[in-house]
Amino acid sequence: MGTIVISTNITLDGVVQDPDGQEGTTGGGWFPGTVGDDRPAWAEHETHEVRQAAALLLGRHSDAWFATRWRERLGEWADRLNALPKYVVSSTLQEPRWSNATVLRGDPLKEAAELKRRVDGEIVVYGSRRLARALIEHDLADELRLTVFPVVAGGGGRLFDEDGPAGTKRLRLLESRTLGAQLLYQAYAFVH
Repeated sequence: MGTIVISTNITLDGVVQDPDGQEGTTGGGWFPGTVGDDRPAWAEHETHEVRQAAALLLGRHSDAWFATRWRERLGEWADRLNALPKYVVSSTLQEPRWSNATVLRGDPLKEAAELKRRVDGEIVVYGSRRLARALIEHDLADELRLTVFPVVAGGGGRLFDEDGPAGTKRLRLLESRTLGAQLLYQAYAFVH
């Protein structure tokens, strides 16, 4: 049985959208100017996380975003990301953009529940803000991992906002530590 882990980089004001600024959104581009000297510690953490993953679960936009940035990269982190089985939730996508991917065209929540039954290990959700919200709202997410960047983006899509999951969701802190000098990593288990 698998567990669904939502793992994301996030600003202090909760923005997860457009970290590299290439989407041109308000508040986008917060990652490059903030990670600075903490990049090696962040990359080591991300590489460790992907070593533990059994699969990735993504929305259509995140599949495209990662494909354009990771397909041609080399090294342990990139090799592992590119090799992992990927499941892309979309009703419109004909062919996934990233390698080793399968499009899940049915009801996203039913597909995610079935994936949890089929995959043994961690199913990591990167990006995919709307998918992550739906998984949280419908109690399909098992863990939330946040790498908090010390910046206020001021605008952009947030993981949690007024359109976020309905109802109170209780979590239990699993881990909290710094990555490098300024990034804060927090892991929580959802209490169902």
